[in-house]
Amino acid sequence: MPLPIYRMRRWLVVIAVLFITVIAGMYLYARLRQLSVLKAFPGKIGIDIKQTANGFQFSKSEAGRTVFSIRAKSVKEFKLNGHAELHDVSIILYGRDTSRFDQIYGDEFTYDQKSGDVTARGDVQIDLEANPSGVSSPDQATPKELKNPIHLKTSDLVFNQNSGNASTDARVDFSTPQAGGWAVGVQYTAKSNTLTLSSQIHVTLSGEHAASLFASHGRITREPREVVLENPHLDRQGGMLQAEEATFFLTADNQVERVLASGSVNATSATGVADQTRARADEAELLLTGKQNLLSTATLTGNVHAERSGSQPMQGDAGRAVLDFRGQNQLQKVHASDGVRLAQHAARTSQSATGASKAGVAGVEGSTPQDFDLKAPIVDFFIADGRRLSRAETSGAAQITISPAQNSTPASAQAGQRTVITAGRFDAKFVPTAEGKSQLTSIHGAPNARIVNVAAGVPDRVSTSQMLDAAFLPEGGIASIVQQGSVAYSDGMPPEKRTQAWADKARYTPADRILQLAGSPRVSDGGMVTTARTIRINRATDDAVAEGDVKSTYNELKEQPDGALLASASPIHVMAATMTAHNSPAVALYQGNARLWQDSNLIEAPSIEFDRARRSLVAQGTAAQPVLTTLVQRKSENRPRIAPPVGAKAEQSPTPRGGKRQATPNSHEKVDESSSIAISAARLSYSDPERQAHYDGGVTARGTGFTATSAEMDVYLLPRSQTSSSQSLTTPGRLDRMVAQGKVVIDQPGRRAEGNTLVYTAADDKFVLTGGPPSIFDAERGKITGVSLTFFRRDDRVLVEGEANTPVVTQTRVAR
Repeated sequence: MPLPIYRMRRWLVVIAVLFITVIAGMYLYARLRQLSVLKAFPGKIGIDIKQTANGFQFSKSEAGRTVFSIRAKSVKEFKLNGHAELHDVSIILYGRDTSRFDQIYGDEFTYDQKSGDVTARGDVQIDLEANPSGVSSPDQATPKELKNPIHLKTSDLVFNQNSGNASTDARVDFSTPQAGGWAVGVQYTAKSNTLTLSSQIHVTLSGEHAASLFASHGRITREPREVVLENPHLDRQGGMLQAEEATFFLTADNQVERVLASGSVNATSATGVADQTRARADEAELLLTGKQNLLSTATLTGNVHAERSGSQPMQGDAGRAVLDFRGQNQLQKVHASDGVRLAQHAARTSQSATGASKAGVAGVEGSTPQDFDLKAPIVDFFIADGRRLSRAETSGAAQITISPAQNSTPASAQAGQRTVITAGRFDAKFVPTAEGKSQLTSIHGAPNARIVNVAAGVPDRVSTSQMLDAAFLPEGGIASIVQQGSVAYSDGMPPEKRTQAWADKARYTPADRILQLAGSPRVSDGGMVTTARTIRINRATDDAVAEGDVKSTYNELKEQPDGALLASASPIHVMAATMTAHNSPAVALYQGNARLWQDSNLIEAPSIEFDRARRSLVAQGTAAQPVLTTLVQRKSENRPRIAPPVGAKAEQSPTPRGGKRQATPNSHEKVDESSSIAISAARLSYSDPERQAHYDGGVTARGTGFTATSAEMDVYLLPRSQTSSSQSLTTPGRLDRMVAQGKVVIDQPGRRAEGNTLVYTAADDKFVLTGGPPSIFDAERGKITGVSLTFFRRDDRVLVEGEANTPVVTQTRVAR
């Protein structure tokens, strides 16, 4: 906050008054010294002495104009001791150019010829008044109008004609239409032309800007022309200014052109008990211009510090600050340098935000209070209306630090997270508040913008860009940071675990530490690369959400010979409308027409949750949009027909209508080399290390020449290492067997089988149906029921087993 230096102008008026007052007093007693020798040397000094009806009159003239005149009721000289007395004295000083009309009057003056002392007994009154029209008026004419006279009063003033020194230990009072004051003790040393105000200097300024000036000691010198006050202290309404010493440098016409305050220069201003601004520096220098002593420049050096209390505390530090003024002491600019630091604390609220504990991928409604800290080699502050910050610019490498507020909840403070923002330059904008103050609203940083999240025990998370824009909350702290131009992000982890991101634009919210990427965003996480229309990353946890045309590719996979569906080293691809990824464990949830595939293996579902580390997944579907997978049956060689077991009855094909008997299968048959099975269900869970897929919620399996439905189904796949040597790991997963449970129904062309449990083995293309009891219906042969039904795909063979208490039942249709 800038020091209230513009109030210093009132100091200057007061010091000028004191200077004029003492000089006038010295001028008076110099004239009195001449009076003491009037009788002895009237001709030599050119003084006319006239006796009047009221006493005596003495005057001094030059070039036909009176310089001064003295009237006294009586003058008495004592020859015995060489003393002289003047009673009821009135003195008028016209000046050599008759531009003055100063009046000095007192009851009694004495002169000691031996010591050379001229002493005023009792009170002395002095009125100082300018008379610009004196030259054009008659000699000794009283001004037509007295304007702003300066009145002084003192007593017991002693002037020594030999040394030219003068002093009094009494109080000196003065008053003007704008100010009044007093001091105790005055000494004037002629040899050095030094006037010393001994103690207790008090000056009171009246009017619109009422103030009081105090000093413990003062000194005025002619060469050099300086006024020095010790321990000056200025009190005004709503503020205070003080220092150990202040020196006023005067021009030849006694105008103040420079002021130097040194030693713990302090200033305060307040708009309320809890809302104050304080500033200090080791030294302050003020440059003034014009007859009105208007401030031009104020320079503060050495440990410059300013702070503002209240609802949003703020602190500033610098080694040097230069304040530029325009017009009527209106502050325009503050140039701070030598290690500038500006800190703002979040507003104190009755309810602490809980954003840190709620922070997640999707963000939170509330926000955690934050403290703001800016550091830069140089900062230029631009002032509006002479009192309010409008904008600020940094020069050199600048840094902004955001941390949990000092008054935040223990949970957020315990997190210990800090956000550090750097750029080649920052431009800050301020807006006025209802109280007339300035509030930081935005900061623009460029080039080489950089955001670093720092937390104990984890690597720094860094995002870079060409530029950034930070928006601030009304209660303090940063609401959001937008990065643009070649945005890149890294969490600093080892390469195999590292999360990186790239985009054209990114928006970061410190409250929940969410980084939202847009403009061709791309995220790489431990071998997974994801693209989407927008991607959000939690910079505290590395959790992420991608939305719109999500595409993920899992690279850097190792071949798993004992795996099956996702066992090859080829990339795994996933497409969906949205993705939610968790860094620990490494699980990603894809939703909205999700499709996952590796090589020829494909899984489709409304949502797929994929565990990259375990190569497992859970796919969730609906009745309208079930989970879909496609598996390939193992290639079969020529194999003999399997005879029915002992105790079973093999159903023979009856002679169809027309007398033609249906042919039985050949003793050797070869299954199609390309045979796939498509399975759909409401839900699928699959683990590649176990090579097992579990379907439930209504399962339908469709293969060449059959359809099987059940309540749930377990599908077991062959390990890649056990496939034929000619099979590549890039081919689809190979089916080993299927186990279906609950209301199993198998449909084949011309027949239908029902039961509770189905076991299908791909090696011999065999279905074994049990439970229910199982039954099979053939449109031409009828229905067969037994304990166990075994039949072969694309084959009329059916093996039926029964038991003693559950015989095989055959219902045969006879053609007529």
